Amino acid sequence: MPRSRSHAVHDCTDPDHHVHDAGAYVRAVEQACADRGLRLTPLRAQVLGLIADAGKPVKAYDLLDAMKEENGSSAPPTVYRALDFLLEQGFIHRLASVNAFIGCHHPNLRHSVPFLICDNCQSATELEDERICGLLDEQARALGFAPRAQTLEVHGLCARCAAA
Repeated sequence: MPRSRSHAVHDCTDPDHHVHDAGAYVRAVEQACADRGLRLTPLRAQVLGLIADAGKPVKAYDLLDAMKEENGSSAPPTVYRALDFLLEQGFIHRLASVNAFIGCHHPNLRHSVPFLICDNCQSATELEDERICGLLDEQARALGFAPRAQTLEVHGLCARCAAA
């Protein structure tokens, strides 16, 4: 079924677009870290790989469980430090309403994006539309507010779940 496109749509808006190759994604983040003079430690790379491999938002305790299976044990503070680093650098996004993390499709670009989150299958679509973020930023500034970050999460049903 063709989609109508009244404006340019980035691949990330396509619900089928996500990190298909966790290894390639980790390598892209390693390169971004090198370009920024940062180090992607083995633990950070492992956390990132697990998030990328999930293909949908993943909760911190699910990451801990997966790391315990792979490593035998992992302390929550070390995982949270890795998540903090990945968030700070814009390599992952935190979806506050579902308390989960998802890989960012653009590890070389810091940006704010709205997400469409399916309440049925828990998929999350990174909605690449600079107009939305621009409008929010413009409205905030018009009210004398100095925005530092944006998180917009829209809940509902994805096309697959709505059609089922």
